[in-house]
Amino acid sequence: MSKYLIAGLGNIGSEYEFTRHNIGFEVANALAKSLVKDENVPDRLFSTDKLATIHHTKFKGHQILIIKPTTYMNLSGKAVNFWLSVEKIPIENLLVVTDDLALPFGTLRLKKKGSDGGHNGLADIAHVLNTTDYNRLRFGVGSNFNKGKQVDYVLGKWDAEEQTTLNERIDKAVEIVKSFIGIGVDRTMSEYNNK
Repeated sequence: MSKYLIAGLGNIGSEYEFTRHNIGFEVANALAKSLVKDENVPDRLFSTDKLATIHHTKFKGHQILIIKPTTYMNLSGKAVNFWLSVEKIPIENLLVVTDDLALPFGTLRLKKKGSDGGHNGLADIAHVLNTTDYNRLRFGVGSNFNKGKQVDYVLGKWDAEEQTTLNERIDKAVEIVKSFIGIGVDRTMSEYNNK
């Protein structure tokens, strides 16, 4: 039975909840909830462990570990590397879910490798793992901000218009993660990217 690590990136703390930068946490939450068979879904699907809150589950005969690093975004690599090592998960079975300013809101793009695009979380993961060859699902948050206001924008809450379709896009991201686990990265990329 193969193992997968799904890492949703974000920042811990109530002030960061439901901000654009925390979309990785939202996707991780939705994924965990969707894989719980019991109707009585507990409020706390994640338990606190070393460097992350974690949720163990199964999907299509695979063991899945979903993590939300508690290291803050800029040190995400520490948590990802720790759980890859502890669970002995090969890097090709890692999927990092993160926000992306370069993509229009709600656009979802699965990639096998690439630059960090100025994203500190991805940069730290590449630095700690010593490679940019790891799978990532980029969730577009748009770039509707004035010069110099990038930090305020990514740490800001979703606007009313975005909120109307946000849950549907999160559900689509969960679908992509499940496809990645079920049929692999290449087939999932051709199935979902640019659609």
